[in-house]
Amino acid sequence: MSKVVTDNREQSRYEITVDGTLAGFAEYALRANGGIVVFVHTEIFPEYEGQGVGSALARGALDDVRGGGRTVVPLCPFIKGWIEKHPDYQDLVH
Repeated sequence: MSKVVTDNREQSRYEITVDGTLAGFAEYALRANGGIVVFVHTEIFPEYEGQGVGSALARGALDDVRGGGRTVVPLCPFIKGWIEKHPDYQDLVH
């Protein structure tokens, strides 16, 4: 199973595809000239739940945020909970 996370800037969301098919997304809003990424909603389509797709999406999105030198405000319960379970990502929280 190939999982790929991309930033769809036109729709302000990170998307994850599984074997080339859209499997979910994490919507965000940018603040402070793009330096803060506010995650507002994450959705994994039902047929992909329980397969690690949400975790792969969170990791991919947060790695991209880190790579850009930005921080996050995790308003979305899924992203917030994922960060709480992964201490090595807590430094990203604004």
